[in-house]
Amino acid sequence: MPLYFYAKPEFEKLPALLPLPPIAPLMEQTFTSSLPQAPAAPGLSRRLVLLLAAGAGFSVAGLYYAQPMLGSLAEQFGASSAEIGLVPTLTQLGYAAGILLLAPLGDRFDRRRIILIKALALLLSLALAALAPQLWVLWLASALIGLSATLAQDLVPAAATLAPEAERGKTVGSVMTGLLLGILLSRVVSGALAQQLGWRAVFAVAALSIALLAWLLRRGLPHFAPTTQLGYGELLASLWSLLKRHRELRRAALAQGLLAVAFSAFWSTLALMLHSPPLNLGSTVAGAFGLAGAAGALAAPLAGAMADRRGPGRVILLGASLVLASFAAMALGPQSLWLVALAALVFDLGFQASLVSHQSIVYGIEPPARSRLNAVLIGAMFMGMSSGSWLGGLAMGEYGWRGVCTLAAGAAALALVVRLRR
Repeated sequence: MPLYFYAKPEFEKLPALLPLPPIAPLMEQTFTSSLPQAPAAPGLSRRLVLLLAAGAGFSVAGLYYAQPMLGSLAEQFGASSAEIGLVPTLTQLGYAAGILLLAPLGDRFDRRRIILIKALALLLSLALAALAPQLWVLWLASALIGLSATLAQDLVPAAATLAPEAERGKTVGSVMTGLLLGILLSRVVSGALAQQLGWRAVFAVAALSIALLAWLLRRGLPHFAPTTQLGYGELLASLWSLLKRHRELRRAALAQGLLAVAFSAFWSTLALMLHSPPLNLGSTVAGAFGLAGAAGALAAPLAGAMADRRGPGRVILLGASLVLASFAAMALGPQSLWLVALAALVFDLGFQASLVSHQSIVYGIEPPARSRLNAVLIGAMFMGMSSGSWLGGLAMGEYGWRGVCTLAAGAAALALVVRLRR
């Protein structure tokens, strides 16, 4: 059955429907199976949840297309491991900067307008990456991609705003499933496409996907009323005041940031490990590891539902423990591709369960400030990711793959300490 979205955001007043292009059934097949079958809330139909999930996935995917291609990019530009490692590092730093500087605007202005502007900026940034003649241009494009891909973090609080309180964890988990599938499956797509058509084709196809996404969002998203009249400077200053005022926000930001160090250290060095002797495997294999992580990401709605029923604190402890156990097994066990694939599935499950549960906590702290609360949490997470990329590259160069896994296990252990310490 074809998928439809309302042609105007005023759902109750305009019954006319607008059919999507032929790609819609594919999107529906990809995302619908992982979404919980919760009753639709006023202003939040299942189709709108699907749009939010798909939008989050396609936009955040831009952060990760380059990771399976790092070996090929290093050869193309004649760059060292440290130089080519700046590509994912700058992307994640751009994302963290965008979260802190741009995401709070969702409380001040119509979030729909901000999302559409960011979609256009992401489209142009991906096009610049596809045409990059020199490495410094690719560095610039990577930072801009990170900055504009923060539209994913405008879609998640949009879902939390539209969802009923009793279903907020499950709804956020559904949208996060789309986001997490975008993170993990982007590696599969980019690895396979780069192997066949080259790395420029990956960025070109990504730009086309964002063009389609912008078209869908323009027709499917409702308008959002601002929740504050603070000026931009006051809005940014309020991030610090929120952090000082809410202890649970501080705990969530620190713990998720530490888990992000482990997550990013693994994914930013995996392609280099596989590309190096004795394995000498190409970008297709590196991208295929995203399938293992994607299987773990599909459990995000279940984690959200469990957080609704039993409390997010328990889910976070379980998730952090899974991350620690996975990296400890890789650090102490044999260097086996099967072990790495299994560990990727388990630690991605733990990471995503912790993230969804932390978001469930944070969104309930002060509802009128959801965009700013989300900015603090996700900003801390992506600072952790950029640190993980940098530290992972250093560990890989000095101590090899076991050094990367030991670093990740240590970060996960610290996250557990943060959650257990009162």
